[in-house]
Amino acid sequence: MACSLPTPAEIYPFVSAAQICILPTTLEASRNMKSQKTPNFDPKSFLAKVNGGKKTTNYPKNRPIFLQGDSADAIFYIEDGRVKITVVSNQGKEAVIGIFGPGDFFGEGCLAGLPLRMATATALSDCSIVRLEKRVATRVIHDDPRFAARFLSYVLSRNIRIEEDLVDQLFNSSEKRLARVLLLLANFGKEGRPEKIVPKMSQETLAEIVGTTRSRISFFMNKFRKLGFIHYNGGMEVHSSLMNVVLHD
Repeated sequence: MACSLPTPAEIYPFVSAAQICILPTTLEASRNMKSQKTPNFDPKSFLAKVNGGKKTTNYPKNRPIFLQGDSADAIFYIEDGRVKITVVSNQGKEAVIGIFGPGDFFGEGCLAGLPLRMATATALSDCSIVRLEKRVATRVIHDDPRFAARFLSYVLSRNIRIEEDLVDQLFNSSEKRLARVLLLLANFGKEGRPEKIVPKMSQETLAEIVGTTRSRISFFMNKFRKLGFIHYNGGMEVHSSLMNVVLHD
């Protein structure tokens, strides 16, 4: 079933258009919320204590982790690497709806009763991923308050991120959308010290995420490089000055 884009009024019926235009630039507010993690909880330490129903798998770059339409019977936790989430319409049009990295969960829709995967998850780089069976995840959510709090915090921040991404697509220019994507990939807005090195990613993939053409991505990337916002050196360094593009009216 093809997805139709909702109108701004349907998304934020009580917010003016002028206010909505400000929302995609709230990386600082997002950082503050994401930094409020559950104290004394380490997901890796917790997962190491889970007995049964858990498996760690290494996925090479471009290998699918699950496909749209597969049975939804587990959630996943990324120990290392990045994962791309995509959906395909009945007409065959593919859209990137999310990029996740170390410390992120994905595939949690099964916990809400979804019997089938609504999207495809693919390794964007070499990954180490923990698969936790639905029955085990459901049990630990009920039995371990720390895990439940951590997971709830993650789901809430995910919802905020989805709203920001949607508003970004509706109201911001492709240049601002690209700048925001690069900042998020470099972990600006997440807890801890930002990582300046973005894993190697093709301009075609960036174009899919931003929702524009590869030629436009190439144009803006060259512009950012000339302005000193990004730097190529084996990988890519993203400097905090790129935030000026996002915040500029």
